[in-house]
Amino acid sequence: MGFTNTGKQLKAKKSFGQHFLKEGPIAERIAKSLIVEGPKEVLEVGPGMGMLTQYLLQEDWDLKAVEADNDMVSYLAQHYPQLPVFAEDFLKLDFTTVFDGRPFRLIGNFPYNISSQILIKAVDNVALVPEVVGMFQRELAERAAAKPGSKIYGALSVVVQAFYEVDYLFTVKPGSFNPPPKVFSGVIALKRRENYLDLGCDTRLFRTLVRASFGQRRKMLRNTMKPFLPKEVLFEDAFFQQRPEQLSLEDFISLTNIVDKHRS
Repeated sequence: MGFTNTGKQLKAKKSFGQHFLKEGPIAERIAKSLIVEGPKEVLEVGPGMGMLTQYLLQEDWDLKAVEADNDMVSYLAQHYPQLPVFAEDFLKLDFTTVFDGRPFRLIGNFPYNISSQILIKAVDNVALVPEVVGMFQRELAERAAAKPGSKIYGALSVVVQAFYEVDYLFTVKPGSFNPPPKVFSGVIALKRRENYLDLGCDTRLFRTLVRASFGQRRKMLRNTMKPFLPKEVLFEDAFFQQRPEQLSLEDFISLTNIVDKHRS
């Protein structure tokens, strides 16, 4: 638990999904998980009272932060006056303004209540975000890194992995936080794919089809693709007898190109 120099006690707020990491070695390990090559610009999301921040400031990064909790913004101004902080909701932050349009890396002990939205925002801004390192609820971290055939492989897995290589780094126990969450946490690293500008298909259609497929994940593609393809295509090709969790990223790209061909 932390105090400002006015003596005000700072408590984690459920509305912000806050769980403060209290173990320095874990924070240091996260900070050192960023790859050295590439841009020096780094944006920390939800720094809270600066457990991770202190280790990032030891590195040769051009560091900024975004924090929605005004109490935490005040705390950071007092204890880390050298840190520029955007006092706003990360999901509303215009990425082109963070480093004047230059690419930057994302890092943080991410709020669990917006975890999936954080990953999707990175995907939506992939040209500006070559790398993401952070702590999420373990279930979501595992889903982001899941491979075809896994029960947890889903739309998030496919969309994120279309643009980033995802590595699950390590697990963090609830007791490492104050207050302890009811779940384990997982740290993952996302490194942008070299071909992120050319997926090999219509990107918007690709994301539409992935969502549609996993929206009814127990059904075969011949059922979920009815709004997109003629009946004769769906029933003549054995490909459409598969369920979405069986499809690789390359399969979804092929599916997108098949649908794209029939709509033109």
